[in-house]
Amino acid sequence: MSDGETTDNDPAAAWAARDHGALAASLGAARSATEAQGVQHLAELVGVVFRLRDEDGCPWDRKQTLQTMGAHLLEEATETVDAVARQDAAHVAEELGDTLMNILLMSRIGEDEGSFTLADVAGGIAEKLVRRHPHVFGDLSAADAEAALASWNASKAREREGQLGSLLDEVPGHLPALAGAERLGRVAAKVGFDWPDAEGAVVKLTEELAELEVARQSGARDAVEDELGDVLFSVVNVARKLDIDPEHALRRTMAKFRSRFAVVEAALGDGLNDASLEHMEALWRAAADRESQPPSA
Repeated sequence: MSDGETTDNDPAAAWAARDHGALAASLGAARSATEAQGVQHLAELVGVVFRLRDEDGCPWDRKQTLQTMGAHLLEEATETVDAVARQDAAHVAEELGDTLMNILLMSRIGEDEGSFTLADVAGGIAEKLVRRHPHVFGDLSAADAEAALASWNASKAREREGQLGSLLDEVPGHLPALAGAERLGRVAAKVGFDWPDAEGAVVKLTEELAELEVARQSGARDAVEDELGDVLFSVVNVARKLDIDPEHALRRTMAKFRSRFAVVEAALGDGLNDASLEHMEALWRAAADRESQPPSA
């Protein structure tokens, strides 16, 4: 843009020129007035967590690094997702607190190492959220969730122009496998590398299952692992085309497994280890049948 040229005729440039940090700060100050208790407790939590890293603080917390805390953060986030799946509101709140604690502790570790601070973490995400929601804080509009997501992705794409070597580089390699597979499929679909509907994904899954059987018959372990991976990836693609969260679907199945196996355990008691597979399967089917029956009036 040449000297003296304004951004009046360039909405994207005008949006980029805004002071997003100032906007986020003003919005936060206004909202904080009505969320005084939450803000107060958040400040208390920052104080408690940072105190743990003081010289006379907790030896365990002082020993932690960003690398060791990364595993703890992943564990707490997973437990939060599990609580959400079980629709246990009290447990969700507790696990969110644990996750937040890990984030704050990692922020303090970053400060101790001189790499980043809590201000960088909180300020950065606040500014990013404002910047990527021009349909909320700017002059654009989004009529529904799909349009809002498109607006977000467009903003994100502008920010990353020239930064990625491949379209798939935007999918972090450290994501859990199910989430990573789902994201890879969605990113590839943006440029049309996808089936038009779920039927194509199901046909592909059938093909991969057949290839898995061939590999299994061969007895080659590496081939079996490769084909099993293809099957799992295909299952995730089927879920994506059906607009179903594969993580949530799998967790529902795991919950059913726990419930039905508990029935088998209760029925067999001390005889569980000596029961035949046929007996256990009969008890399992009975438990499944009871689940499918409508509740009595």
